[in-house]
Amino acid sequence: MRSLQRRPLLVAAAAVVMLAACGKKEETPAAASSPGAASGPAAGASAPLQVAFAYVGPVGDGGWTFAHDNARKAVEKEFGDRIKTSFVEKVPEGADAERVFRDLVQQGNTLVFGTTFGYMESMLKVAADSPTVKFEHATGYKQAANMRTYDSRTYEGAYLAGVLAGAMTKTNALGVVGSIPIPEVIRNINSFTLGARSMNPKVTVKVVWVNEWFNPPQETNAAQTLINAGADVLMQNTDSSAVLQTAEKNGKYAFGWDSDMSSYGPKAHLASAVVNWAPYYSASIKAALDGTWAAGTGKHSWWGVKEGAIDLVSINTVVPAEVRARVEKVKAGLKDGSFVIWKGPLLGQDGKEVLAKDQVADDRFLQGVKFYVQGVEGQVPTGK
Repeated sequence: MRSLQRRPLLVAAAAVVMLAACGKKEETPAAASSPGAASGPAAGASAPLQVAFAYVGPVGDGGWTFAHDNARKAVEKEFGDRIKTSFVEKVPEGADAERVFRDLVQQGNTLVFGTTFGYMESMLKVAADSPTVKFEHATGYKQAANMRTYDSRTYEGAYLAGVLAGAMTKTNALGVVGSIPIPEVIRNINSFTLGARSMNPKVTVKVVWVNEWFNPPQETNAAQTLINAGADVLMQNTDSSAVLQTAEKNGKYAFGWDSDMSSYGPKAHLASAVVNWAPYYSASIKAALDGTWAAGTGKHSWWGVKEGAIDLVSINTVVPAEVRARVEKVKAGLKDGSFVIWKGPLLGQDGKEVLAKDQVADDRFLQGVKFYVQGVEGQVPTGK
């Protein structure tokens, strides 16, 4: 999830993205951009549904926002001239988001997606003033009569990555570059650890927090710190390819996150834990078109491997066949419900039981995770 806040291009383009990332939150959001894939309706036909997307990062981030924009392009292709899409990139998580949402409404958009947690309060305000417009907020937890929330079970991808990491580490020390210390990210760190320890109980996981979603220089520094501390396999919950590129330069392994990042560090890249937003966006737009779209209190969707929203892709050929087989077995179990990641007995970092034997964590439990499981070093940052 880019839960509680919030993402390959050619290598040359990646350098441009990284240079542009500094000071992103101070930039004025670009004007709404309509790529023009969906042309206007023919004379006499119904007007197309205008669908807008607000992105926290640049569409070229190679990760979170890149994944959302790929899904936008997919629904454009699917629905053709029945819809017209536009997007605004690099919208800060703050007061400026409200201005952007109001502008999107004024432009005639009647279905608006906000793709990061920090848009929640701004979207609620605009939704209250625009009762005929449908709003969707990614990773949030507040709904309204015309606003609902949606998310992806990124922790499933983190667990699958952990299976590979636990099998491939030689130092038994893994590292994670964390973004914002919220339940979504803490849950991903824990799930990565659980996956790793399912293959290698000796594994420990170190975490360095950068307190931003997209800041390539800080992500690079954090990755180097973890490598210097002995970590030989890195995961991230940040939006750029900087962690993978740092691992490549140091001869270590790492994972892509949110999108397939294999081109950024072919030797270092073990696999990418990706999010496919297209199934959800397709279902939402279809519902808006046929009049079945509904919102209100408790209207929240959380999709994972089962729904085709989460996967682990582009697994490196260095990964042994038996480890690949284990990944596929877990995927199949997540899809048919026979495998559960968060199931007791499970102990927290302090040794206290957080899930009793055979107890399965429900979504409410998962959405409130604020502790580390055994195997994670350090303390969860406070104040979030």
